Amino acid sequence: MTIRETLERIEDETLVRQAARSARTRGRERAEPEDDIRPSYQRDRDRIIHCKAFRRLKHKTQVFLAPEGDHYRTRLTHVLEVTQIARTISKSLRLNEVLTEAIGLGHDLGHSPFGHAGEAALNKLVKGGFDHYRQSVRVVETLEKDGAGLNLTIEVRDGILKHSKGQHGELLRTRRKSRALTLEGDVVRISDIIAYVNHDIDDGIRAGLLAPEDIPLSIREVIGATGNQRIDRMVRDVIEQTIACDYDAIMMSPDVYQALEELRKYMFENMYLIPKVRDEFNKAQRMLVMLFEHVVANPDRYLDMTSDETIERLAIDFIAGMTDRYAISLYEKVFVPKPWFS
Repeated sequence: MTIRETLERIEDETLVRQAARSARTRGRERAEPEDDIRPSYQRDRDRIIHCKAFRRLKHKTQVFLAPEGDHYRTRLTHVLEVTQIARTISKSLRLNEVLTEAIGLGHDLGHSPFGHAGEAALNKLVKGGFDHYRQSVRVVETLEKDGAGLNLTIEVRDGILKHSKGQHGELLRTRRKSRALTLEGDVVRISDIIAYVNHDIDDGIRAGLLAPEDIPLSIREVIGATGNQRIDRMVRDVIEQTIACDYDAIMMSPDVYQALEELRKYMFENMYLIPKVRDEFNKAQRMLVMLFEHVVANPDRYLDMTSDETIERLAIDFIAGMTDRYAISLYEKVFVPKPWFS
């Protein structure tokens, strides 16, 4: 028996019946020989950690554009916080922790520079629109490894695709057909918002845009007055409610769910969309539009012209893959006049 087979046997013996099993994956787009040490989801996790798109997340915006302070979140630290919360929930529920980790680490690989401001700008530039979750799947299926993709399992790609909620989307999908293929995928979906509303509050306080007492009392009374208290309350609630419904779905109690919905709404109205933040978003969006137009007009400088894809699609891939600082640097190089020295 190989080490991989031993680990798969341990999964069978220790995970709940509803958990995904590495040995029973629906497979990959291209068949591969099994590894003798690592089960399938562990291989996916390792491929994500070692890919270039993952490394670029350290210089992509979470909320505050190209932050210079050492303690502001970036897209990478957001991904790590989501994954930590999701792993805690999965481990407590005896779901597949490694699958959860792979989905968590990969869920934002396709995020554009400048966060959701960049996403909104690119959405207007390409036929069919642009969403970071679809782009994340495109990264792992098509763009990484010089066009070969990472050849991840169906379960990981599905979890990445179905993690996003946006401003008005359901925190937990109610229709079974719209849920992730695995409970682990739905764990990442709820962990994403548990993470971002709390760490964005922390960053908003750091930036002087919020104070702890600004959070409505009705919310604080249900899920806590501090980030630690809120995360602990919501994580415990997800675990308790999912066990209570016998794993029929990843669940939250009505009062905690409502408080989280109200907190998300509060953050959009009092931080994400306030003029001081939105004005910087508008600048970033104009920058990306100008870069897109420049790249499309000069494809030979930036794009692989041997590709069968349209120039517009290649330009979107190029810009979506940029870090904040690379986008700013290229913009300055192309559009900002340089002083003349004799």
